[in-house]
Amino acid sequence: MRVAELGKSCFSPENEAGVYTEDAKKKESVQEKRRKRKFRIHSRNTVADWLIIVFFILFSILTIYPVWYVIVGSFNNGVDYTAGGVWLWPREFSIDNYRVVVNDGRIWQGFLITILRTVIGTVSSLLFVSLVAYAMSRKELKFRRFFHYINIFTMFFGGGLIPTFLVIKMLGLLNSFWVYIIPGIYSVYNMIIMRAFFAGIPNDLREAAYLDGAGEYSIFFRIYLPLSKPVLATVGLWIIVGHWNTYIDAMYYVTDPDLYPLQYVLMRIINESSTPASGNGTLPPSVMENITAKTVSYAAIIISIIPILCVYPFLQKYFTKGIMIGSLKG
Repeated sequence: MRVAELGKSCFSPENEAGVYTEDAKKKESVQEKRRKRKFRIHSRNTVADWLIIVFFILFSILTIYPVWYVIVGSFNNGVDYTAGGVWLWPREFSIDNYRVVVNDGRIWQGFLITILRTVIGTVSSLLFVSLVAYAMSRKELKFRRFFHYINIFTMFFGGGLIPTFLVIKMLGLLNSFWVYIIPGIYSVYNMIIMRAFFAGIPNDLREAAYLDGAGEYSIFFRIYLPLSKPVLATVGLWIIVGHWNTYIDAMYYVTDPDLYPLQYVLMRIINESSTPASGNGTLPPSVMENITAKTVSYAAIIISIIPILCVYPFLQKYFTKGIMIGSLKG
């Protein structure tokens, strides 16, 4: 009855000119008070809030400044940089370091190896790990508990460096590009994250696909993988960063300079204090006189992080979602 009266009063001729009823005014007043109260709550910063803000500002500075320091060094004259005191801005601005990087064959060869190992390693690892995770997510898998404990065991115990080296040698992977791919193709931690995600997908989809005549591979590739973009992006980002930044495997298992990844090339430049080549004489001597191994390595580092910076924004939206779903469903 009250609703009918309110509707009648709101649409009466007296209100056609936009005159609010008494009930509408009261409702608007209550909403306005709630908005003001909510604004006062959000605008009131306690001492703890300010401490948190200051902490994160300092933490952001500590995180960003090392990158900024490398950028400053890469754009500074190499000889002037050795005098010290270059902290916030290039004292003698120069792009000679980047010119040397662009003209150095070792660094571009390292780029090529790093890009190849990152692309091939990420795709193969995601495919292999997701297949294992899909199988482990099925409760009807025989000896599922046994396989689970075997996987967990490998997370706590390993053979060590020398047995690993001997295994890689027996497999014929020494001084081979595939030493970057095959030994790290499987990760138990990534499998657990993906298994938890697959277990959260409704089983009704799988049963409906079975009724339509789909097999396990068809269900996996046509149903599970398309629904798993968040976890695939999350795990894929971890694998990409791992392949892009590592150089330990090249140090232990590779002796061919043509197979050195970019990070190992940079490490050798820094440790050996060897200035990169001048591009077969394409750069004038004045350029080579104004650079050092450290400033050139800074320039190479900045160039090397650009691909990761370009990839990360596309995967960021899936990152938190993939982690949270995996943790809640696990």
